Amino acid sequence: MSVLAEHHRADGTPGRRRLVRGALTVGLGAALAAAGGPTGGGSRTGLHGARPRTPEAALRELSAGNARWRTYHQRHPDATRTVRQALVGGQHPFAVILGCVDSRVPPELVFDQGLGDLMTVRSAGEVLDDAVLGSIAFGVVELAIPLVVVLGHQSCGAVTAAVRAAEGLEQLPGHLRYLAEQIRPAVDRSLGRDARVDAAVTQNVRLVRSRLAAEPDLAARVAAGKLAVVGARYELTSQRVHRIR
Repeated sequence: MSVLAEHHRADGTPGRRRLVRGALTVGLGAALAAAGGPTGGGSRTGLHGARPRTPEAALRELSAGNARWRTYHQRHPDATRTVRQALVGGQHPFAVILGCVDSRVPPELVFDQGLGDLMTVRSAGEVLDDAVLGSIAFGVVELAIPLVVVLGHQSCGAVTAAVRAAEGLEQLPGHLRYLAEQIRPAVDRSLGRDARVDAAVTQNVRLVRSRLAAEPDLAARVAAGKLAVVGARYELTSQRVHRIR
């Protein structure tokens, strides 16, 4: 069962904008029913509650957290004095989130999680390099994290710059050229400008997810069912996270 609701286009239409943090979709709502709902008791509560230990359980927790966030029921969990003191002795995050550096998409807020819950790795446009790959592998191999989420987002500036560079409309300086070259395979030049950027955001998530799933450090765990590597996208207009296939 898909936990993060599947979606294949941006939620950026005028009608969708009128539903900012509005009603839950059927797909996400069904997942939340299994997880206890936006404010229900099925979700993990506190550091000493039941930590998600499987990919499916981790997805349910993220879905429940995103539902709380987008309906203004966020709890900001795991920030108490007790939790802070307990974390001195070690960490047990249940998901790795590879997200963009965009200041509007902080994973701990988007998924309503707290200290010790998520291992976040962020690079512009979710671009991979050795440091990013090593950081993700550390979470999976050393901490036995069962879920990696590649989280793209609507109106990504890094993807927009990569599209403009691919069109020859912008000469990027220095290290920005590296980012653009890494994102370039996701650009479909047969589309119009706005559609091109939006489609590239989604396709970039797919490409990064596929590359991660094929990494030797992760592939064996994926094959054994101990790890899932999934793609997702955050819509700024609705604050909804939906899964990308």
